[in-house]
Amino acid sequence: MEKLLCCMQAKSSVRKKSNRASQRDLDTRIEFMEGIVRRDPDYVDALQLLGDDYTQRGRFPEGLQVDERLASLEPQNSLVFYNLACSYSLTGQFDRALAALEKAFDYRGDVTLTLKSGERIEAYPARLDAFTTRNHAI
Repeated sequence: MEKLLCCMQAKSSVRKKSNRASQRDLDTRIEFMEGIVRRDPDYVDALQLLGDDYTQRGRFPEGLQVDERLASLEPQNSLVFYNLACSYSLTGQFDRALAALEKAFDYRGDVTLTLKSGERIEAYPARLDAFTTRNHAI
């Protein structure tokens, strides 16, 4: 499953109060996926689901660990590096987030970012560098 949540959307959705039943369901899914990953640490699909669930539950450090594992297993997967960038951002590691985002762009040059301000930037390094220099954060 693809984790296509924007970093900011993920953070704001975690802040929304959800009911106890959905939290319990999510915790059950996390426990289940953790068991699968313990048995097969290289099972990419299970890791992707687990990372998504950690992020949705607000367990950002655990989500980051999963995304770092996925990056080592899928070193040229642009979506993996996009998710890694989101996880770095959610854990306050903005320089690493930018580096991971640049790798995502390197592996898939047709990516376009839509920023919170509504501004869209094309995913090629010169434009990204100019934007981040001007705004200091994405």
